[in-house]
Amino acid sequence: MATMVSNLELIRRVPLFSMLTAAQAESVADAVVKCRLKRGEPIVEQGKKSNALSIILTGRARVVTSDSRGREVILATMHPGDYVGEMSLIDNEPHSATVCAEIQTDVLVLGRVEFARCLPENSSMAYAVMKGLVQRLRHADRKIESLALMDVYGRVARALLEFASLDSMQNLVIRDKVSRQDLAKMVGASREMVSRVMKDLEERGFIETRTDGSMVVKERLNSLG
Repeated sequence: MATMVSNLELIRRVPLFSMLTAAQAESVADAVVKCRLKRGEPIVEQGKKSNALSIILTGRARVVTSDSRGREVILATMHPGDYVGEMSLIDNEPHSATVCAEIQTDVLVLGRVEFARCLPENSSMAYAVMKGLVQRLRHADRKIESLALMDVYGRVARALLEFASLDSMQNLVIRDKVSRQDLAKMVGASREMVSRVMKDLEERGFIETRTDGSMVVKERLNSLG
């Protein structure tokens, strides 16, 4: 019979809490609640306040924003160790984007009062939160620059390169199939435009789709992105 993992053990696995003393870690462990989300369930919702910090333990989530006409743009993908909600906790404003579970996802939820208590007690954690915010700001700046200065070819190329990782043969490979619809939302273009770009990239030898659905990305795609 599998043993239940304690909140304290889960806390110890989260990089954000790695600097906590034993007493602080126990205090946080007593305050967090573990939640399991089904695919498509929101962790936070754009325009609302959740008054909590949510840390992803397992699974995957996507950060999505939409305009008044309902058009969606995927801003980022979140993985275990990533956290969401800290910006709203700091400035008390509604969430600027929606974060939804992409697959079944377990999260640890830390409420506003407990989060606020952690910061003055532990400068290392406050620094870690600030560092995370700066990284998000830099990523947002790159996204703005990308959308403003690059054409669709360049944006698709950059998105593909972000998905790719090296295999045992040192080839750049995207193992999981990326839908044209998701790619379109990531780069801020229509699905039809992305499909045309992908077809052209394949014909010109920048990408190659294998029979198993994985995709080989040629290094020279960098010249477009």
